[in-house]
Amino acid sequence: MLVSDFDYELPEELIAQTPPETRGASRMLRMDRASGALVDDSFASLPECLKAGDLLILNDTRVIPARLFGVRAGLHTQHNSPAPTGRIEVLLTSQISADDEGSTWETLVRPARKVQPGETLHFYDAERPSAPALTAEVLAAGEFGERTLRLIPADPQEPLTAILERIGHLPLPPYIYRPDEAPNTTADRERYQTVFAQPAGSAAAPTAGLHFTPEILAALKARGVEVQTLTLHVGLGTFQPVRAERTEDIRLHAEPYTLPAATAEAIQRAQAEGRRIVAVGTTVTRTLEHCAAIGNLAPHSGTTSLFLSPGHEFRVVGGLLTNFHLPQSTLVMLVSAFAGREATLAAYAHAVRERYRFFSYGDCMLIV
Repeated sequence: MLVSDFDYELPEELIAQTPPETRGASRMLRMDRASGALVDDSFASLPECLKAGDLLILNDTRVIPARLFGVRAGLHTQHNSPAPTGRIEVLLTSQISADDEGSTWETLVRPARKVQPGETLHFYDAERPSAPALTAEVLAAGEFGERTLRLIPADPQEPLTAILERIGHLPLPPYIYRPDEAPNTTADRERYQTVFAQPAGSAAAPTAGLHFTPEILAALKARGVEVQTLTLHVGLGTFQPVRAERTEDIRLHAEPYTLPAATAEAIQRAQAEGRRIVAVGTTVTRTLEHCAAIGNLAPHSGTTSLFLSPGHEFRVVGGLLTNFHLPQSTLVMLVSAFAGREATLAAYAHAVRERYRFFSYGDCMLIV
């Protein structure tokens, strides 16, 4: 199939720039997977849309403040904020290794042409501008802005996580046209994070999970829906646009995941008993279908670069809660693999007509 087969028209004003005022107050478009029938609903009704015995699986990854603004060695800055001149923007996408002196990361750099192997970048703390809090050595360069960086803290006793909390910015997607935590908006550090986030490591949020509140989770359990988690750390693949023309030429970057014992056991019980497994988000879907494809639904950790497109036979996932995704993206292709391309594009056209909010901070769709 062609990548252009998954295009659709989206008015820019429907791209959500901020989360809903109250978490969980989003709209939800319900689709019947068999018929393609659509019903306009609200996320608050999710417990009533599922049934006792369903197994709902969430991605509990935690987003890190992975966006850094620095300067090349020899330049200096007095404050740590995005600026158009002289700045180097770095997005940490996945950690390769770590030792007592520092850590090595895959990153995206902008402007990339100025940052070549052998160069050094400095990142400053606004409250301590006399010396860099973090130094990065550029080890290798890729074709589309990818750079491998060696990060070295100024204080070897301070964990990188603590430094990122001080000087890092939340990696809001590029279609959100404002800085993170802009004035008069809900704090992104809270809202671009699920309420069940645990292990840190993602460069983007598993956005279908952003709608959940403790109250909704309690209502699901009270209804008899079993809720479990797995972890997939979102990395470079989320930020790289599709450059292939045909779907068979698409290759995704590998992302690390963990299938814990409680979730593995719950999946095996649900399958043995014929109960439905509902994935919250494309990250959970890819992880579960990857584990089925390699024949390992036991507890384990690994990496997946699985790309799902129409023609895939789903072995685990029987229901999907997902946000609305970018035109011609691998995520629209995944949803089309589950619900059918024509039905998916019809649902998106309906959502546009009904003025749903799109993408990370937008509304959601339940396909069962």
